[in-house]
Amino acid sequence: MSTPPIIIKKVKKVVAGHHGGSWKVAYADFLAGMMTFFILMWLITIMEPKQKAEIAAYFRKFNIFEKAGISMLMEYYKSGKITSSKLKTISQEIPPVRGQAEFFKKIVETYLKSLKEHVLIEIDKKKKTVRLEIMDLVNKPLFYSGSAELTPEAKKILAALAKELRDMPVIIEIEGHTDAVPSRRGKLGNWELSTARALSAMLELEKNGVSSEKIISVAGYADNFPLFKDNPLDPRNRRITLVIKFQSGFPLIYKTKK
Repeated sequence: MSTPPIIIKKVKKVVAGHHGGSWKVAYADFLAGMMTFFILMWLITIMEPKQKAEIAAYFRKFNIFEKAGISMLMEYYKSGKITSSKLKTISQEIPPVRGQAEFFKKIVETYLKSLKEHVLIEIDKKKKTVRLEIMDLVNKPLFYSGSAELTPEAKKILAALAKELRDMPVIIEIEGHTDAVPSRRGKLGNWELSTARALSAMLELEKNGVSSEKIISVAGYADNFPLFKDNPLDPRNRRITLVIKFQSGFPLIYKTKK
C-alpha cells in the first residue's frame, strides 16, 4: 500500500486589503495639503489690498538664488509687509516732488492738449510721490465697456507718459480702479476688471519703452478707493493710477523728449 502524497499549501497574508495600508498614507497627505491650501486662502482673504499687491510684486520678480533660505511668510509676519529687492536701489532720501509734478503738467499741456482733462496730477506729501490719475470722463471712456481693452485715447496718453518715464530714474506702481456701479451679469466683476485694466496699462507702458524693472507692482482695487468720494458713481473714479517714486538727486527741471 503506497503512502499518499503530502500537499503543503502556503497562504500569503495580505494586510489591510489588496493595496495594503499605503492608501491611508496617501489620503492623509492629501488632507494635509488641502488644509494647508485653505489656510493659505484664508490668510489671503484677510489681507488688505495693498498687502496683496506687495505679495504680487514680490513673486513677479522673485529670484530663488537671491532669496534662498528666506521665508516670505516669515518676512511678512515679522514686518507686516513684503519688500521687493528693487526698492533697495532707491535712496530713502526722497527729494521734493513739486517740481516733478509741474513737469508732468507741462507734458500733458504740451502733448495731450485734447486729452488733458483725462489726467489729474497729485502730490502725496506723506509718501513723497507723484500720482498720475488717468480718468474716464462722461461719454469719454479709456477702456471699452466691460473690458480691459484700451481705447486709442488711452493709448495716446500712456504713450506720451511712457516717453518721459522710460529714461527717468524712477520706480512705478500701477493701480486699477472702478466706480461703484455693480458689474453687469456675464461680465467681469469690479475686482477682476480693475486688475485686468492695470495689467493692460502695464503692457502698454512696456510696449512704449518703459522697462519692466521699473514697475514694482500692478494691482486692482475695484471701487475701494474712489477719487471723488462724495459721488462713488462718478465716472472719473474709473481710472488708472501711476504712482511715481523718484530717485534721490533727481533734477527738479527735466528736459522733455522731442
